[in-house]
Amino acid sequence: MLSKEELIDLLYNDIEAFNQKVGGKAIDMTEIDFSGATLEGAIFDNIDLTSSSFADSNLTEVKFLGCDLTSVDFNRANLVECSFSESVLNGTDFSNSKVDYCNFSDADLAGAIMLDADFTNSDFSMAENLNASRFDDTTIWPDNEYLPEDFDSNYSEDLSSLRDDDDFEQSDY
Repeated sequence: MLSKEELIDLLYNDIEAFNQKVGGKAIDMTEIDFSGATLEGAIFDNIDLTSSSFADSNLTEVKFLGCDLTSVDFNRANLVECSFSESVLNGTDFSNSKVDYCNFSDADLAGAIMLDADFTNSDFSMAENLNASRFDDTTIWPDNEYLPEDFDSNYSEDLSSLRDDDDFEQSDY
């Protein structure tokens, strides 16, 4: 079994060898800082990347297949033709990112942060829990055919449903 440092070295210097070494094995690559990386064709298959960072990275045709991407930072990243199939993206931050032609089939997006992100041409049609993600009026979504049927991409600042009326009762003091 290779160490995290050896896996990172392979990833940056020999992607084909990296893909062969990690293929389908449950590997711990948690809390690794990939910030600013440029990766093309890497395959992360069944890898735990919890709390890792790909901030400011350029990822092209990178596959995250069945990965745990909980709390991963993709802030300001540029992702093109990447796949997140069957991955867990709970709390993953895509803020200020450009995510183009990416596939989110069977990905769990509960709690994903998607503020001021551009998802043009990406496919969320088979994604899970997109309604439980955080987005704002600057988030750019793909056409409706690439969104789950039950998803409402219209941002609303109406927080009244979150308010507990008991918190707003008049006080005698």
